[in-house]
Amino acid sequence: MVRRLPPLSALRPFEAAARLESFSRAAEELHLTHGAVSHQVRALEDHLGTPLFSRHGKRVALTAASRAFAERIRNALGEIAHAAEIASAGTHDNRLTVSVLPSFASRWLMPRLIRFMDAHPQIEVNVMATTVLANFAADEVDVAIRFGLGPWPALVCEKFLEDEYFPVGSPKINRGKLPRTPRELLRMGIIREDRDYWRAWFEAAGVPIEEAREARGPIFNDSTFALQAAARGEGIALARRSIVGEDLERGTLKRLFDIAVPSRERYWFVSPRTVADAPKVRAFRDWVKSELR
Repeated sequence: MVRRLPPLSALRPFEAAARLESFSRAAEELHLTHGAVSHQVRALEDHLGTPLFSRHGKRVALTAASRAFAERIRNALGEIAHAAEIASAGTHDNRLTVSVLPSFASRWLMPRLIRFMDAHPQIEVNVMATTVLANFAADEVDVAIRFGLGPWPALVCEKFLEDEYFPVGSPKINRGKLPRTPRELLRMGIIREDRDYWRAWFEAAGVPIEEAREARGPIFNDSTFALQAAARGEGIALARRSIVGEDLERGTLKRLFDIAVPSRERYWFVSPRTVADAPKVRAFRDWVKSELR
């Protein structure tokens, strides 16, 4: 006897919405639109002939009757994922997929990665440089290097590096006449990032907040672009110590003032629990730590 199954494409959106109690957060996790998640849940409700969520504006909550259903679906999807991992274990045992910010990839990881590959020739390294948070299941990511507040629930997270910010500029900016006081930076153009620490830096430098608010400049979503703009002489950027070392050594950028502000964010190793202790992941984590030492 063939069982009548619900629409399978609706099960993952339903499980995510049930676990997160939010269609919007489920959409972010699955890289779908809010409307797509809502449509899939509606299709599942139509199939079952019963509402699964009580809706209160933008907030949703499981109905009492659907909680047990959500738990069983979650367990079933977990079993399917586990079966897929077993089936593909032999295929991907030697491939290590790393998700990392473009700035950290280009300015820290890639210049050193050949040493990891020489030490572990049996491991095939796949680097995904992106500002988008890793989708561990869809992209088969083994480990992500995240720069954020952390930790992130349901993942194995290990903090491994703290950071700080200080201003840098091209030695040729303003015809080589570099600022002598922090307040002079306000007249030279400020390059910003999504994570903006300028106000904290000006406060540490003793520049009145009222004056710091007047600072204007372009905003970039990744540090690489901000530092490249600074090297071209387009303004002054706040650099993270972890990724600006080579620019300072080559002389394309010069540190301005000894004042630095600590970053609220940290660098983290982040992995799904299923692969966090895999030999290839441990080898990569240990290598990164040894390079930092």
